[in-house]
Amino acid sequence: MIRLAEARLTLAPLTNFDIGVLCSAVVAYVALRAHALTGGGALAAFFVGAITFGALGPPGAAVLLAFFLTAVGLSRLGRARKRGLSEVAKAGARDGAQVLANGGVAAVFAGLFALTADPRYGVAFAGAFAAANADTWGTEIGMLFGRQPRSILTRKPTPSGLSGGVTVPGTLAELGGAALVACVAVLSGFAGGWAIFTGGIAGALVDSVLGASLQTLRWCPQCKRPTEIEPHTCGANTTIVRGMSWIGNDAVNTLATAVGALVTYFLAGVR
Repeated sequence: MIRLAEARLTLAPLTNFDIGVLCSAVVAYVALRAHALTGGGALAAFFVGAITFGALGPPGAAVLLAFFLTAVGLSRLGRARKRGLSEVAKAGARDGAQVLANGGVAAVFAGLFALTADPRYGVAFAGAFAAANADTWGTEIGMLFGRQPRSILTRKPTPSGLSGGVTVPGTLAELGGAALVACVAVLSGFAGGWAIFTGGIAGALVDSVLGASLQTLRWCPQCKRPTEIEPHTCGANTTIVRGMSWIGNDAVNTLATAVGALVTYFLAGVR
């Protein structure tokens, strides 16, 4: 008589990366279904989330979610009014380029932390998201509650929603956005709260300066108004009146988060 040995299934414990993949997939799917992200945006968010959680665990995920959830919430606040004001090239659900412009630099620093275990890379990761959050809060709240924006460089009035314009409520919102990420980071176990906050403000400042100088600004001959959209919403082709044709909002956001990360990295190394 053949006797069968009792089989036992032993499951290996889940790693941070395994959990990150699962959680990132769930968050990306929910955001896609809620029309907060496009298909490409959801895919990019999945990769950023998986790298973040795999490298930094729950503390990194907390920082990422502090940015993502508030950014989505603010983008939906007063959506109808913003749609009428904004002349930016992209509105509505965030696509893959936007997600990577805001989270790609942070994911790189998270990966560097995983490879080196240097805590400054982890702090720089938070600084990148502090910059992204500061810029997002400043833009969204500035469009809703600010009066006539003025160029950060020339102080001349600029249409609401265009890059490079600043308002008092928007500037205060930038401080709040950077402070939120810094606080969440510290409460989650990161060191260098002031470095993260300062890096966030530095990144948002660079974003505004680049938006008022090197970022492409166009002119619609039919509507007689500046815009960042080509072609314009009226269907007319536009002409470039300022900036460089290859520097759009996504490129500026990427540079701003890189500045936020690098400023935070160097400040975190100061003893």
